[in-house]
Amino acid sequence: MARLDPIPLEKLTEEQRALHDVIAAQRSVGQVRGPFAVLLRTPDIGERVADMVDHMLSETRVPLPLKELAIIVIARHYTAQYEWYAHAKYVEQVGLDPAVAEAIRTRTDPVIEKEDEKIVYDVATELSVDRRLSDATYARAVETLGEQTVLDLVTIIGFYTMVAVVLVSIDVDIPDGGPKPLPA
Repeated sequence: MARLDPIPLEKLTEEQRALHDVIAAQRSVGQVRGPFAVLLRTPDIGERVADMVDHMLSETRVPLPLKELAIIVIARHYTAQYEWYAHAKYVEQVGLDPAVAEAIRTRTDPVIEKEDEKIVYDVATELSVDRRLSDATYARAVETLGEQTVLDLVTIIGFYTMVAVVLVSIDVDIPDGGPKPLPA
């Protein structure tokens, strides 16, 4: 159960309601859920997070399949149930192998065929587990993706790590009380 209940619409301040309406319009579900429901409590931060999400998902050099792969690696590392729920459903849609996602979900070594996906998995895993990026992995990443794309990638990883920390700190529920997709 979440540590903070969503704020009912009728109890939102003007600033919170304005942010709510912007976020609801940006999201495909038309609702304010997950980290955004929590961050309505701090509209100044929530607004910046919403802007960053939109930027990270649409305006970086990292192709969408690689973004989603990095995000699910972070979600699994932190056991961020909502983050996994929100992103794993796009795995097949963006062209990732569902077996790779399932291996990540169950904490087994995924068999990844594509070199760009391998390096994204390695970068996200090293940054999550070791809290640093080795020279060898960095060099492989630059060789495979290019310097600017690697910088975008590590920024995406850092940003979604922040989102995961918010989600697990508040223990944000899966929408509609659904089952938790990640085993502890």
